Amino acid sequence: AAASVGILDVDLCGPSIPRMLRVCRPEVHQCEAGWVPVYTDQQQNLALMSIGFLLEDPDEAVVWRGPKKTALIGQFVRDVAWGELDILLVDTPPGTSDEHLAVVENLRKHKIDGAVLVTTPQAVSTGDVRREITFCKKTGVQILGLIENMSGFVCPHCSECSNIFSKGGGEELAKLTGSEFLGSVPLDPLLTHSLEEGSNFLQAFPESATFSAINNIAQKLLLHMKDG
Repeated sequence: AAASVGILDVDLCGPSIPRMLRVCRPEVHQCEAGWVPVYTDQQQNLALMSIGFLLEDPDEAVVWRGPKKTALIGQFVRDVAWGELDILLVDTPPGTSDEHLAVVENLRKHKIDGAVLVTTPQAVSTGDVRREITFCKKTGVQILGLIENMSGFVCPHCSECSNIFSKGGGEELAKLTGSEFLGSVPLDPLLTHSLEEGSNFLQAFPESATFSAINNIAQKLLLHMKDG
C-alpha cells in the first residue's frame, strides 16, 4: 500500500508547493478536528497545507513579524486534521529563522526523525548550509543527510550534463561536517517544466537520470526512517 504523506509548507513568504502540485486555489474547510488539509490525489495519500491556501490574493505579500509566523506554524501543526500519517514532510525557507525554530518546537513532542539539508554546489550556498548544520546540532535535530541541487545542467537535446556551476560542494560539505551525502540532482529543464506546470515528472520521464537521482535519494531517506 502507498504511504500516507503530509506536506507542511512553512515557506510563508514564498509558498510554492501548491503550484508544483497543481492545487493553487482550493478552499480550506474545517471539521471537528480542525482545518482539513488539501489532498492532491483521489486516494488521499498526499495531503498538503500551505499559507498559499489562506491568501485571498496569490500575489499578496506576507509581511509578518516573528510572533505571527510562529503562531500560524503552531496552528498548522496543531489544528490541521492530518489524520494518521506515515510521513510528514516540512518544507522550510532557506536559513535558520523563526520558521525553523517554530517547526522544531511544535514538532518536538512528535519526535522529529531529522532534517534534510539542500545546497547548490557554490561556496556561497554551502556556507549558508553550514550554518543550518550548526542550527540542527544546537536544537538537537538529527541530520539525515545533504543533497546537492543544480549539480550540473542536463542539455534537453543531447542529455549531456555540463557543470555550469562548480561541482562537489555538497559532497565536500557532508564530509567536512560528518553528515551523509544523499546524492546530487541536476538542473534538468524537463524537471523544471514539470514543476512549473504542476505535472508529475516521475511519471512522465521515468527513464531519465534525474528520476534515478531523485529516486535513489528517496530510497535512502526511507531506509533511514525505517532503521531509526
